Amino acid sequence: MDSARARKVFQALERFRIEIPSWGFANTGTRFGKFLQPAAAATIEEKLSDAGQVHRFTGVCPTVALHVQWDCPDGVKGTDEIKRLASQFGIQPGSINPNLFQDQAYKYGSFGNPDQSVREAALAHTKDSIEIARRLQSRDISLWFADGSNYPGTANIRQRKQWFIEGLQASHAKLSPHQRMLVEYKPFEPAFYHTDVADWGMALLLARKAGPQAKVLVDTGHHYLSQNIEQIVAWLLSEDMLGGFHFNDRRYADDDLTLGSIDPYQVFRIFHEILYFEWETGNNADIAFMIDQSHNLKGKIEAMIQTVTMAQMLFAKAVIVDRAELATAQKACNLVRAESLVQDAFATDVRPAIEEWRTSKGLPADPMAEFLASGYLERITQERAARNSRSVTSYA
Repeated sequence: MDSARARKVFQALERFRIEIPSWGFANTGTRFGKFLQPAAAATIEEKLSDAGQVHRFTGVCPTVALHVQWDCPDGVKGTDEIKRLASQFGIQPGSINPNLFQDQAYKYGSFGNPDQSVREAALAHTKDSIEIARRLQSRDISLWFADGSNYPGTANIRQRKQWFIEGLQASHAKLSPHQRMLVEYKPFEPAFYHTDVADWGMALLLARKAGPQAKVLVDTGHHYLSQNIEQIVAWLLSEDMLGGFHFNDRRYADDDLTLGSIDPYQVFRIFHEILYFEWETGNNADIAFMIDQSHNLKGKIEAMIQTVTMAQMLFAKAVIVDRAELATAQKACNLVRAESLVQDAFATDVRPAIEEWRTSKGLPADPMAEFLASGYLERITQERAARNSRSVTSYA
């Protein structure tokens, strides 16, 4: 790679940051059960400690996404302790995620539940989450809903849409001026006949109905097979409605695999569309890059470092696309030239430039190797193994 491209990589990595999820360090599983890991985190202190290790060795993960029900059991009262712990481990609280799917009351939905008292409880929880975010100085409140139905004729789809609009508008009214509400979508699971927020168009409509501080959140696992996610990204960018990502990978649906493990070219194409938009407009897109994945088989911290370094690499590859030349080729309908410019950038080995950038920042050239040699994993495995072996092994 020539020096001009290397400089582009250096400049881009200066601003590339990606948020990691607290739940990525805890024992999780499938609907059928979960496989326990001896080093898995069980408390907010352990999760933040593990997240701090990822940031220590990669240097690009300063914030941690929190789930209110799992990470903030004391609600607003516990925010000072969370801030203290985050500071202790060299990180900051990131996006705040209300839990609107796990409570037994949400069996038939949250914002879309026919029971008014359940809708009111879901709204109250969302407002509490917004207050927690305010006290933690977190900008983004990330909303994902499991609402939907499994059988035709069992739900009034239009009425549920209206209830969602009302709930989102009431939530939006509680936002501070600096806060944003990110509306996520998912085509199916756990609802398999209809999902109330099933695709980007529905999320876009609801975000606009909610208010000016609402945007759409794209989870790369929340799409049907072969769906063109980068086109969705391009459209949302053009509408100034793309607020953030939950990055992962999938073979079938919401598999939550490590980023780039199945289709790294797709993630590259997404980054390319964002960078192309920035090049054309001259403005940096205000997008939160976040990871949403948790692993039953891969080591928790190792998988997170693997995903972060893959994200860096794919972002760097997208940076070196010659966009001026690409725009010329597109205008001339020179298909081969245009496609080759994108493919050549993807085929370029950017790892030496990334390693140089890390070294210049006092970071290890190989974050994974340095972490594995640090002794941290052995220490937490010894400290947590006995407790984790006594944990419940099924949550069907």
